[in-house]
Amino acid sequence: QDGYHGQYMVDLAAEMVTKYGDKYLQMPADIAQNDMGEIGMTRMLCLISDDLKALKVDFDIWFSERSLYSGGQYKTAMDILSGNNYIAERDNATWFSSTLLGDSKDNVIVRSDGTPTYFASDIAYHYNKFIERKFDRVINIWGADHQGHVSRMKAMVSALGINPERLTTLLFQMITLKRGGELVRLSKRTGEIISLREVIEEVGADACRFFFLARSTESQMDFDLELAKKESAENPVYYVQYAHARICSILHLAEEKQLDYSTGDTDLLGEEAELELIRKMAELPEIVETVSRTLEPHHLTYYAQELANAFHQFYKDCRVISDNAELTCARLKLVDASRIVLARTLHLMGMTSPESM
Repeated sequence: QDGYHGQYMVDLAAEMVTKYGDKYLQMPADIAQNDMGEIGMTRMLCLISDDLKALKVDFDIWFSERSLYSGGQYKTAMDILSGNNYIAERDNATWFSSTLLGDSKDNVIVRSDGTPTYFASDIAYHYNKFIERKFDRVINIWGADHQGHVSRMKAMVSALGINPERLTTLLFQMITLKRGGELVRLSKRTGEIISLREVIEEVGADACRFFFLARSTESQMDFDLELAKKESAENPVYYVQYAHARICSILHLAEEKQLDYSTGDTDLLGEEAELELIRKMAELPEIVETVSRTLEPHHLTYYAQELANAFHQFYKDCRVISDNAELTCARLKLVDASRIVLARTLHLMGMTSPESM
């Protein structure tokens, strides 16, 4: 009653009944709860992992919060804070004296009933990253509703003897799902909250990745499921990938005609649409540097659309394969260069580069 709700919990319970019957009803309640909790955790991690793989997100390490306590990191971190005089005992609880480091209030680490707070795990986890694993920089990705916790994290890192500038926290706004302008609140399949898996199955991993990347962290994101499925220029995912498919179609035609453009002379390219496409392609290294420096990958989605637009304009204004053999080779060389740059841009966003659509 007080736990998580959702159809997935009902499905998990049904699986366990089918597999184990009344086995856990015969056990002492505490043992049954622990064993069933382990089964549930393993099952949920498998579901999460599968969903992330479908979205082409790979984690190098899956980290257990419990290991911070069983492995001693929590105790070691607390000893450091205590030795630096940042731990206080009052009201039968253990507090981190973050006000000593400029925070607006002190924060509870261990409640009066002896149970650690989430902040306790945060302390141990950051100790593990900065001190044990010797990370030069840690980037936390949080929901915007945790904004109030940023200052205490900075204070805690400083209290551990670490330069707080080495910790960066990115706050992301919640996503609003829409279908043709109408707000989507419930899943058609379950009547519950919509899952990532359902979104991937409906619009595809490429569309998910593009739309998730397309807004800055400060911007509210409206994800229109109908727009993400449209096969028109209105859909930025289709528009960008169609540009790559069109490029491949041109190169395939050149191959059929046995046109060797490897020695094409690009000095022949002087039309404004050609020059604009060349200028746009040359921007990619700068865009990548900007993304790396600012941690704002949405610049890639804007660039991909601008590059696709530049190619579509070139294709409209300049006939690629013509009776002019030298100009044909020069333009085919430009087309092939466009393919390389657009494919690399899509790859950087974790998206596919379709050769036909």
